[in-house]
Amino acid sequence: METKRSEEVLNELKKIVEKIYDQMKKGEIPYMELPARNKYNIKLDVTKGVWKYGDDKIYRSAKKIEGAYTLLRTMFMLDFIKEMIEQNKSSTLRELYYISESWGIAKFHTQDESDKLAEDIEILTKYLREDFKLRPEENGATIIGNITIEEINRKGKPQRINCRDDVGDSGYPVPYNVEKEKINIIDYDADFVLAIETGGMFDRLVENGYDEKARAVLVHLKGQPARSTRRLLKRFNEELGLPVLVFTDGDPWSFRIYASIAYGAIKTAHISEYLATPTAEFIGVTASDILNYDLPTDKLNDKDIKALYAELNDPRFKTPFWKNEIELMLKIGKKAEQQALAKYGLNYVTDVYLPEKISEMGLK
Repeated sequence: METKRSEEVLNELKKIVEKIYDQMKKGEIPYMELPARNKYNIKLDVTKGVWKYGDDKIYRSAKKIEGAYTLLRTMFMLDFIKEMIEQNKSSTLRELYYISESWGIAKFHTQDESDKLAEDIEILTKYLREDFKLRPEENGATIIGNITIEEINRKGKPQRINCRDDVGDSGYPVPYNVEKEKINIIDYDADFVLAIETGGMFDRLVENGYDEKARAVLVHLKGQPARSTRRLLKRFNEELGLPVLVFTDGDPWSFRIYASIAYGAIKTAHISEYLATPTAEFIGVTASDILNYDLPTDKLNDKDIKALYAELNDPRFKTPFWKNEIELMLKIGKKAEQQALAKYGLNYVTDVYLPEKISEMGLK
């Protein structure tokens, strides 16, 4: 049975088809207009505090053969999405790529092509790929903390789950769709959300009982967080008023994990207002921490150094804090993992490091 949101999505898909049809009916060469998706077309949306695409446009036109193929693939994909919504089925992005094998000359040559076209349709409709019943391959986060959610289960029935009392050590696994039609937040008893990069550190905090001790909701990001993870962090922040703290390793790639949570990423700039949490605070390992806590380190490699210099020119890192920390990391030539804090014992991170860092932020 179609929901109201599904009906709205179908209407937007129909508009795309009708626009192409009207162009052809008038004898015009059909085309689609989209924002240019590159770092030169990113600007800060001051009203929302996130990075969005600017005014530069690109055109997918049938004037050239490759553009014609793209428009043909678009029609096939729209029809496939329509079929999934009507039949209440879903597909992974990988399955979509293989399904296109039956589309004849419209089939995709690589999954990157099909993934980008799914993003194009998000931009054109202003809906999420989750609304199209398209699922990523990667898993979302896992959560442990005193927060109760009501999830619509596979039988279409609401099921209440407390993410501390009703789960095992691995926590509550976040599904790919975390919109209100799927997940409602019923109740909570916590002071902040701690988003953790690595599984080893997540397990350490769980074993140490940090969620109860610090009244925290612990979220395992699993590296670069999935879209569903970032969306749920935003919901916790906006709907519950919980501060979001991002706890990562001390290296340029981990800094980008924070940036994607706080400000969004180039690839998903068209939906930054749905995914980004501009008030998120970085509580991860910094170059200053490496020196102040005398942490075990690894030497920066050439890719690390190149990434740090790129971040100095990244608008998401244009603050005195990030400038100082990135320049200091380049100066000392070192990086460190979260778990380097185990140098001082298994309880150090929960008894000393996190309380000190959180206190500096004025949260405790």
